[in-house]
Amino acid sequence: MTAPVGIIGLGIMGSAMAANLIRAGYRVIGYDVLATRLRAHRRAGGAVAFNCRDVGRQAGVVICSLPSSEALRQTAAELVETVRPPRIVIETSTLPLFVKEAARKSLGVRGTTLLDCPLSGTGSQARTKDVVVYASGDRRAYRGVVPILDAFARAHYYVGAFGAGSKMKFVANLLVAIHNVAAAEALVLAKRAGLDPAMALKVISDGAGSSRMFQVRGPMMVKGDYSKPLMKLEIWQKDMTIIADFAREVGSPTPLFSKTAPIYTAAVASGRGSEDTAAVCSVLEEMAGRRKKVRVRSRSGRL
Repeated sequence: MTAPVGIIGLGIMGSAMAANLIRAGYRVIGYDVLATRLRAHRRAGGAVAFNCRDVGRQAGVVICSLPSSEALRQTAAELVETVRPPRIVIETSTLPLFVKEAARKSLGVRGTTLLDCPLSGTGSQARTKDVVVYASGDRRAYRGVVPILDAFARAHYYVGAFGAGSKMKFVANLLVAIHNVAAAEALVLAKRAGLDPAMALKVISDGAGSSRMFQVRGPMMVKGDYSKPLMKLEIWQKDMTIIADFAREVGSPTPLFSKTAPIYTAAVASGRGSEDTAAVCSVLEEMAGRRKKVRVRSRSGRL
């Protein structure tokens, strides 16, 4: 019988990992600050903990999927107070590296090894076990959790010393930011050119111009429905800030990435913060609509 696995944070990604672990035969002890998520976890076949300390007490390996730096600080502080803290914590969130380093040191005092293991993939991909793990930290600890990673990820890579996983995720998310806006720009162009956007999505997805973002978020853009987020815009903006800060820190130019930032900001400002990042398509459609009106006025001679 497999040992229980703990999960702290049962949002889009955390609940997906939990579901895959349960299907793989693990007893999954979950905790989240939201009662609705705890109820959903119980319905999915998981066990519910009272708090983070309770998770750490029951599980030797704990996975964290957290929304903010403060959430990780609080989680680490609670796990440190556990009478018998977990042996290994797999940290999958996208957060500033210095925050993870502080948590690593804090947990290390009690003998807990923190692995930096961000995920590449969306919520829908996580549900179908189609995410990739960028693992970094103690190599022996990584080897010890390989069966757990296998249970919820399509692939996992050991990329180096602690922090290398986050650095790899920042690089990957830079591309996601650009590809997402590029997908929206292409589909708006297709619509303005009189092409059937659904047909354009199908045809381009099979050619050299495709990307995973085009394939994953293109269907939302075609329908214009962003109400079932795989990644909320308001959370994504946190990731954008982390990437920009990291690029400045290492002195790497990011001209394309920087051009996408105002489009994401405009989407949030228009009240779409709780919608999927694919909603940047609506911003470009509004821009296209305004330009069309300007052209019409100029032909009529009206101001």
